[in-house]
Amino acid sequence: MRALDKICDDVRTDFENKTALRDEALRSARQCVKHASLAIRAIHRNEETEARQELIQGRELVDQLRSNLKDAHPELYFAGYTQDAVKEYCEAELTVAMILGLPLPTPADLNAENPAYLNGLAETLGELRRRCLDLLRPGYNNEVERLLELMDEVFTQLVTMDYPDAITEGLRRRTDLARGIIERTRADITVAYREEQLAKKLDQLSQQLSNQG
Repeated sequence: MRALDKICDDVRTDFENKTALRDEALRSARQCVKHASLAIRAIHRNEETEARQELIQGRELVDQLRSNLKDAHPELYFAGYTQDAVKEYCEAELTVAMILGLPLPTPADLNAENPAYLNGLAETLGELRRRCLDLLRPGYNNEVERLLELMDEVFTQLVTMDYPDAITEGLRRRTDLARGIIERTRADITVAYREEQLAKKLDQLSQQLSNQG
């Protein structure tokens, strides 16, 4: 029984260490999600400097999670909360790059696994729609055409990732939702464009009538 005491003591020590690591990973993951959210909010407000600062802090946490857990404790690194945080960080990086018209960072650039990267990419479509709606609020804006083209390109690539959810971690569901997001955005842009054209024609007619008078 002394041997069993020693075995159980070792198991308890291992569990205590892993619990401490898990608690720390949860804290880091929550902070990472917070910085990603703040970066997206900042870029929607055209606060580029603040967005970049939030991304830097998010990147530090992603790198910390990876270095602390991936090799030594993969069961914690690939846990849902950890990969969700990495996904949110990828979404923020990709959203900022798309809005600013910068080259897209790769999974390697972001130190992210492919599923987290692709799921983050899928979620950028909601943010691009939000950007389009913000731009359309004062009236039609040519920038929305560039963003819509980006959305189409992202969707075209996502639909080719026809692999089991166990591999892609739920990408198919996000891709299905993306189709509706793009179609609603296209409809909103079309309406705004037609309203602008109608307003121009009315202005021209009004000017013509004024000149005739």
